[in-house]
Amino acid sequence: MDGPDAADVVAAASGDVAAFERLVRAMQGPVWRYVVHLVGDHSLAEDVSQEVFIRVHRKLHTLRDPERFVPWLLATARNAAFDAGRYRKRRPVELVGDRDIWSPEEAQDPHLSLEIWDALGRLDAQLREAVVLVGMIGLTYQEAAEAIGVPEGTVKSRTFRARKLLLDMLGPGDDDAT
Repeated sequence: MDGPDAADVVAAASGDVAAFERLVRAMQGPVWRYVVHLVGDHSLAEDVSQEVFIRVHRKLHTLRDPERFVPWLLATARNAAFDAGRYRKRRPVELVGDRDIWSPEEAQDPHLSLEIWDALGRLDAQLREAVVLVGMIGLTYQEAAEAIGVPEGTVKSRTFRARKLLLDMLGPGDDDAT
């Protein structure tokens, strides 16, 4: 995932309000998409996402490597979701059809979007977290591993298993029809 400019991270850590606002604008969508899959509730995800950026503002000066901002930010988001006391384990996903969840290419068919939400909701929390970070947020395996505190190989295997299960749940697409 292409994160914010490292210069903005350094400037924001030094107190530059405009740089911090650019960080928030660049990352609020990915943070919310990640958090909503952890807490399973759109409203709570908004609250937790706000809390994430409050924490980031307070602790940004402690980040040693500005190039690692995105994994650090998402680890902060994960911790905030845990702290909210509502980290989703196997609850059904709230199917509201929020178009901001998927990129425009993936959201062409609203029924498919709801099917994907439902299938994601049926995944084990660890598998869902890995596939959301890599497949939806766009992190590399290494960045996702840093964000959730597991080895890179664990993220790769969880993502592989999650994708396989999602394909099994969603069935063959129209591309297979002749």
